[in-house]
Amino acid sequence: MLRVKICGNRNVDEIACAASCGADAVGLIVGVRHQSEDALEVDAAAVLLRHVPVFVSSVLVTHLVTAEQVLRLHAAVPTSVIQLHDAIAIEEVEVIRRAIPQVRLIKAVGVVDARSIEIARQFEPYVDAILLDTHTNGRIGGTGVVHDWSISRRIVDAVSKPVILAGGLRAENVMQAVEAVRPYGVDVNTGVEFPNGDKDPQRVRAFIALAKCSGMPTGAIKL
Repeated sequence: MLRVKICGNRNVDEIACAASCGADAVGLIVGVRHQSEDALEVDAAAVLLRHVPVFVSSVLVTHLVTAEQVLRLHAAVPTSVIQLHDAIAIEEVEVIRRAIPQVRLIKAVGVVDARSIEIARQFEPYVDAILLDTHTNGRIGGTGVVHDWSISRRIVDAVSKPVILAGGLRAENVMQAVEAVRPYGVDVNTGVEFPNGDKDPQRVRAFIALAKCSGMPTGAIKL
């Protein structure tokens, strides 16, 4: 069954809602270098982490680009998964892997053109999954913008690690997206929010239900 992550959770109620609606993972955005309305302070994220239920994966989503920074952040917010955005070097990812081998690593790749396929291939040996997102001016996630799914499908075919699709997903298009890309999982943030940025429980529920009804994805691990 397709895996679903609800990202950008800002309070206990949002985490509880995602879990009760069947989310496989919840994301906490901490350590940002680009625009993000859902970014949390370290102490607040550490408190929220304690409310993530058993059997729901916790994901630390960060823009930090050095292993030292990421490891220090993870020590304060010890999630089961780290999702690395921005231009972090492969060498830094290797340091993180050696330091905390029990933690799953996801590398986010901005889908722009065919060069994105090569970037995904380069990082594949060093992480547990690749996440495909949309980049816009000033943003490397949470854009609410759909990218070219045909490139995302080529990445799914080009790598052996699980691929998670993000970028402009919502209840209205998630089934079409899964059919086009055939990812291991999907990741949503702005597509399940009210205009003020709070999560809309009805949209969360609808998104997860429709995603789970989609076709069987490829992939071999559970994050």
